[in-house]
Amino acid sequence: MNTNSIGVAVIGAGMAGRSHAHAYRTAQTVFGTDAPPVRLVAIADLNEKFARHTAERYGFERHETDWRALVDADDIDAVSIVVANSLHREIAEALLAVGKHVLCEKPLAPSVADAEAMVRAAEQAGKVAACGFSFRRNPAISAIREQIRTGALGEVLHFEGRYWCDYGADPDAPMSWRYQGGPGSGALADIGSHLIDTAEQLCGPITAVRGAALPTVIKERPIPLGAALGHAAGVAVSDEREAVTNDDVASFVVEFASGAAGTFSVSRVALGHPNELAFSVFGTKAAARFDQSSPGEFAYVDNTPSAVTNGWRRVLAGPAHPYITEALSMPFPGVGYGQQEYFTFQARAFLDQIAGLDRLPAQATFAEGLRNLQVEAAVVAAATTGSAARVEAREPARAR
Repeated sequence: MNTNSIGVAVIGAGMAGRSHAHAYRTAQTVFGTDAPPVRLVAIADLNEKFARHTAERYGFERHETDWRALVDADDIDAVSIVVANSLHREIAEALLAVGKHVLCEKPLAPSVADAEAMVRAAEQAGKVAACGFSFRRNPAISAIREQIRTGALGEVLHFEGRYWCDYGADPDAPMSWRYQGGPGSGALADIGSHLIDTAEQLCGPITAVRGAALPTVIKERPIPLGAALGHAAGVAVSDEREAVTNDDVASFVVEFASGAAGTFSVSRVALGHPNELAFSVFGTKAAARFDQSSPGEFAYVDNTPSAVTNGWRRVLAGPAHPYITEALSMPFPGVGYGQQEYFTFQARAFLDQIAGLDRLPAQATFAEGLRNLQVEAAVVAAATTGSAARVEAREPARAR
């Protein structure tokens, strides 16, 4: 066992920040015992109450109200960045410059240019710089990916995906940073980024986008009277309202490099769908589908059975699928798991990579976070011009 401990910290004590804190606390309970010990050092958040509560709840040694206090802290080796997208670049560059490993939530940055700068900073630092696409660790999605990889689905023809949420469905829900920014910084960046990454993990790179629309259907929201956690439900609001400046809905069609087609629907105003990433992928030999509402299973159909009994069948995630046997304390079909486990698996993969272990697939890199933003930029371009847009997957300029 590696005895060199890793001191970890989380910047951001909101809903996702707490998920990262929880993940670091439980990371050593999955995938064996060969990871180095983890020291839960600090939680940082502008809101002192949130920072203190999260530190106490998940067993971190201290809390801070300024992320800069973590930069020169000798007892911190690795940091999760889980704050508003506009802050990612400044924080990541500062942490990497002093030799800390970074796990940054998606989307990696507010723009392609910012992401390119972050990639350069990561290359110069030579540290682990990962982007948090947590759905990559879902056992059912990973099982479908394996079926595609081995050719069981045949040639992939069509990916149909949606990510529907209803956190923004109430017009009187308080204003927050999520509703401010340019086209593409709303539902597309917040949840569509996950769907785009999932699609490319299954079907390969997207090369073109067409038929895109990025409507704002709730034009203004009330200003909150207090600090908001997560999506700010239940926070008191004032009579004053501010304009919503980004997209509530995103829809678009893509072409993959393989020639397959993809149809995407993203919404933060889909009442009755609190958190539903779902997709179907159709091949020449078989098809599969997944719905985060039932995360411990997927559906599969092929032409193996007789036509008399053939049809979609339910497959429960179990020991035959990725991440189950060594990850769950009860590795048995039907036991189930949830989205917090994806964060735990992700944290363990991040820690393993820092320690030089190579048992889990490597984390998504900053370069892959940049790639995701390049696809989003093509969606925005297609929506703005009304024409097809190529995905400009250029490499970031190298520092001289």
